[in-house]
Amino acid sequence: MKSSPQSTPSTHPNTGADPEPAKRPIGVFDSGIGGLSILKALRAELPHEDFVYVADSGHAPYGERDDAHVIDRSSAITAHLLAQYRIQALVIACNTATAAAISTLRLAHPLLPIVGVEPALKPALALSKTGRIGVMATRGTLGSAKFRTLVASLAEQATFICQPCDGLADAIERQDTTKTVALCAYYTRAIGRFGINEGEIDTLVLGCTHYPFACATLRQLVGPSVQLIDTGEAVARQTRRLLPSPSEAGTPGTCRLLSTGDPRALRHAAQHWLGLDDPVDSLLL
Repeated sequence: MKSSPQSTPSTHPNTGADPEPAKRPIGVFDSGIGGLSILKALRAELPHEDFVYVADSGHAPYGERDDAHVIDRSSAITAHLLAQYRIQALVIACNTATAAAISTLRLAHPLLPIVGVEPALKPALALSKTGRIGVMATRGTLGSAKFRTLVASLAEQATFICQPCDGLADAIERQDTTKTVALCAYYTRAIGRFGINEGEIDTLVLGCTHYPFACATLRQLVGPSVQLIDTGEAVARQTRRLLPSPSEAGTPGTCRLLSTGDPRALRHAAQHWLGLDDPVDSLLL
């Protein structure tokens, strides 16, 4: 069913005139279920906040679309979350959408705290001993100007082996275990030799929010000594810092789940990975 709109406030959600800003939810969106890895970290860091999560599965995958498509979808979702849910902050739980759309969204909504995600190259650099770091990400993320600038700024400090992983996010989205395992094996072989010895890759950056859900498979492939780095905890901490007044006590926060695709896929993933048994509403957007 179509998600029912909630009452719209008399003041614009970005004016700061709401007398109870901490009661407004935090909006989170991704092209699909991958952003649940970020939502999990957010709920652990901010257990008393309410969240609204949008899986834009009906328009996925973002990582294999052009920037115009991603910007259009990101803008539409943000406008919906502001109008219908009066969100107090927005988390873009998608590397591709962050790279393509975060500047546009910040210009359009200058008073809305917006947190994005990007491949965690700096944390990986701090942990690597061999100076060789693998990066798994979508083609859209790796091809973005934002990512290229980040790599260039760190190029003298380490060697980054960047691997576009076509189809992997979609396989995880569809919970196709056989294809996920096969693609993880293919792409880790393409990156190179993993290990802790000189010349080996000792750190692997998971540059898509879907990829942490394949951690068990990746761990078997690269071995126990290799560091696997994702961005969930860092994003959650940054979100807390940007909130005007984080809720520190009271009842546990709620979580509303919306999907522009098949709601059953999001509900199954939320049950499996987050232990959430909440219903999922269809979103026509």
